[in-house]
Amino acid sequence: MNNEKTVSVLNDLLNITNDRIKGFSKVEDKVWDHYPQLRSEYNTMVSQSHTMKNELSDLITAKGGTPDHSGSAAGAIHRAWIDVKNSFAGDTASSTLGNVVYGENAAIDAYQQALEGGDLCPESSHLVLNQLHQLRASHDKFQNLEDLKN
Repeated sequence: MNNEKTVSVLNDLLNITNDRIKGFSKVEDKVWDHYPQLRSEYNTMVSQSHTMKNELSDLITAKGGTPDHSGSAAGAIHRAWIDVKNSFAGDTASSTLGNVVYGENAAIDAYQQALEGGDLCPESSHLVLNQLHQLRASHDKFQNLEDLKN
């Protein structure tokens, strides 16, 4: 197994995790009035993201790579689009919740592609699969709330 490819894929996932952390900071205090039941789950997701970031960084280092602590270009564009959209439509709790679900869908897709790509060693695949399960669980909780508002 080529460590360079593994490190590259893990760094891509690290960028996505950094995007999640930055995206969550935009959610802070925007949905609590309408969805107070989300606060605990939100705090769990933020904590989980930091744990995922540390796990990915540690594995990248163990594989001889250097963790890339930036975010992705796609994530930056998505956050900018949300800012523009909210400035015209109003920053509603409903649209903010929808943006969380959208971002989680993108993260899940990236993790699935990483697993299917064949560039991860068994140890890396195990970590990525565990993190994917965590992402799906968080996504499902927010998706259920998204469905309730319709």
